[in-house]
Amino acid sequence: MGLFDRLKAGLSKTRSQITNIVRIGGAVDDEFFEMLEEALIAADLGVDLIDRIFDDFRAEIKRKGIKNKNDAYTLLKEMLAEDLTVTKTMGEFPPKPWVILVVGINGVGKTTTIGKLAHELRQTGKRVMLGAADTFRAGAIEQLKIWADRTGSDFVAQHEGADAASVAFDSVEAAKKRGVDVLILDTAGRLHVKANLMNELEKILRVIKRNTPHAPNEILLVVDATTGQNAMKQAEAFNETVGLTGLVITKLDGTAKGGIAIAMTRRFNIPVRKIGIGEGIDDLQDFDPQAYVEAMLGDISCQ
Repeated sequence: MGLFDRLKAGLSKTRSQITNIVRIGGAVDDEFFEMLEEALIAADLGVDLIDRIFDDFRAEIKRKGIKNKNDAYTLLKEMLAEDLTVTKTMGEFPPKPWVILVVGINGVGKTTTIGKLAHELRQTGKRVMLGAADTFRAGAIEQLKIWADRTGSDFVAQHEGADAASVAFDSVEAAKKRGVDVLILDTAGRLHVKANLMNELEKILRVIKRNTPHAPNEILLVVDATTGQNAMKQAEAFNETVGLTGLVITKLDGTAKGGIAIAMTRRFNIPVRKIGIGEGIDDLQDFDPQAYVEAMLGDISCQ
């Protein structure tokens, strides 16, 4: 299957639940709104967000004089795609090194995402370095080294338990000396409620900024789509500490419901940069808001 077909397959459960409500046609009424709200809440958009979305949705239906479910459904998809379209961009990698700091709790696929991102950048001709600033989790350094070897990327690390900010400093210095285009820094992923993790991230930021004022150029949070609303808590905590510039949503190839992308983008006004739809090295893809909504909600005229 192509990338879109695989995303569509991953979100098939959500799509079928929602389209079953509206594909029979008929008028837009209170029962339609209630059933659609319940389906979207079940898709991980969250009750508070659904309330805000449906206030706007109802107002637009009234303003445009929409009378049937098909037209209302089309309008909803347009509104959700617009919510997902955040205008911030990554830029064109003008300074060297372009520093990407990757954060997230353990188990979300953070290190694997770094490896796939490195592969993607290497395919465009960029010289990439991976910095192992996750010195806490056993095996994290070795795992990142495997990805560096696999993608032909430079690699900087110290020993397990070393000061993470020191590793970040060494990585930036090495990237400058070697003329690296993009430096990707892995970080520890202990539970996001732990104060020591956030203090460590703040220290990494201070060290990077003190030595390289333009960096980090991107701070990406990796979240597991199957964790639903728990991902919102993670985004809130990391955003308060480091100021996120982008999101990477993984594991959209299985049991994920999909709504968390809309919920996080609308809540934090942070763009989704990439989505993971499989285990393969090429399975990290650019985020396309319209394609995502289409995969999640489908086309009721084709049901």
